[in-house]
Amino acid sequence: MQRRIQFWFEFASTYSYLSAMRIERAAAQHNIAVEWHPFLLGPIFAAQGWDNSPFNIYPAKGRYMWRDMERLTAQRGLPFLRPELFPQNGLKAARLTSAIEDQDQKGRFARAVYTAEFAHGQNVSDDAVLIDCLKVAGLSESLMDRIQDPEIKTALIEQTKTAQANGLFGAPSFLVGDELFWGDDRLDDAIQLAAKI
Repeated sequence: MQRRIQFWFEFASTYSYLSAMRIERAAAQHNIAVEWHPFLLGPIFAAQGWDNSPFNIYPAKGRYMWRDMERLTAQRGLPFLRPELFPQNGLKAARLTSAIEDQDQKGRFARAVYTAEFAHGQNVSDDAVLIDCLKVAGLSESLMDRIQDPEIKTALIEQTKTAQANGLFGAPSFLVGDELFWGDDRLDDAIQLAAKI
């Protein structure tokens, strides 16, 4: 049985962009399969009494995060363009990801969305942007029809409830068995644990 790591991500999350662009390569080095789990931080933040991203609520934290992203993307050779709107509404993108069954395809689509958002500064709630992302991922634009599918809506709601039940409070998060790791800087630790199981 192949070892696995669960990657829990939010499309509004800057640091999830960093993890999405490297997790499959890092996991493959240890023969670990990646499970892509989109979820919504809005309900989780609301439960903590926040009505916005903590990076907007605490301006000093936000300024640090943007500078940190500039440094990290430069170190990793990743393009980075701060989107005008932050946080973006990733609801449609998360529903689309939920509608994709194959894990490799989920990964390709998620990376396309993050690239549009944080490499090109595009608005990922825009249908035209999402259609382009589907094409980049080699998927049919007919998947757009699934955005309003009640089954997909319910699946994403349940996914977010599962995230809360598992103690997730931010993104990116990684689950290896019952062990939770939070933040792009903990991805390597999560992979190391998964490699030992």
